[in-house]
Amino acid sequence: MSEEIEKTKCLIIGSGPAGYTAAIYAARADLKPIIYQGLQPGGQLTITTEVDNFPGYPNGVHGVAMMEDLKKQAERFGTDVRWGVVSKVDFSAKPYEITIDETKRILADSVIIATGATAKWLGLESEKKYNGFGVSACALCDGFFYKGQDIAIVGGGDTAAEEATYLAKLCKKVYMIVRRDELRASKAMQHKVANTPNIEMLWNHTTKEIIGDKAVNGVIVQNTKTGIETKIDITGFFVAIGHKPNSEVFKDQLELDKNGYIITKPNSTKTNIDGVFAAGDVQDHLYRQAVTAAGSGCMAAIEAERYLSTI
Repeated sequence: MSEEIEKTKCLIIGSGPAGYTAAIYAARADLKPIIYQGLQPGGQLTITTEVDNFPGYPNGVHGVAMMEDLKKQAERFGTDVRWGVVSKVDFSAKPYEITIDETKRILADSVIIATGATAKWLGLESEKKYNGFGVSACALCDGFFYKGQDIAIVGGGDTAAEEATYLAKLCKKVYMIVRRDELRASKAMQHKVANTPNIEMLWNHTTKEIIGDKAVNGVIVQNTKTGIETKIDITGFFVAIGHKPNSEVFKDQLELDKNGYIITKPNSTKTNIDGVFAAGDVQDHLYRQAVTAAGSGCMAAIEAERYLSTI
């Protein structure tokens, strides 16, 4: 294994809205940031189609195009954008040591973690096929496109219940596919679902297949007790079985909550390690929006700049 060591004031890990926004602010502050894009350059937005709820795009924008815009803006101010995946970190001593692709070592005075989160999927081939063409893992992002239509949502926890009631305000009918005979959601959310007339519960059902032509036009569900399969006509299929923060490489270095999200101090992006900051979906299990991720990326860069002025 080759030994290649480089030093930097500010290393940014991850390249979604949080990472690129942090890079824009850090570069403008003359921190000369280096950003490693990770396995999915541009983050989750690169697997979506139209983004209609990010400020500044009155006619909407394709997710890939939006992330390319943010990347170019970061590069315009001098950000060094690189391919590569962080394989190891050591926050036990300053400067912090980060290993890229198991070969390159970087010593960083400050680190901004913006590795995001990954939606959990059912694992169906048809789910992949129609992702962005009727299949979504974000009701807040994509619900508007299904206004007045029939859709289905799979999941039984608080997130599924909350997204089902949100979609019910927009859609004609919401089928909620739940594999058990009750919701795992809190009692308050269960009552909310029960009192929403256009939500139809499909208890003891699993998703067998999502079907369509160029886009989703139906789903086949199976009753887990009887084995009977039923086709339901829908135009949208939402998966709400949770997200997994991309924090595995930091688990022995930083404080994480029970679900793996990096814990940050209130009203801050500061972690339990001085000079290490976390922004975006890797620390936000509540909002998970591009605009909130970008906002926290701005916060992280400002806090990194202030931290570096003290050392």
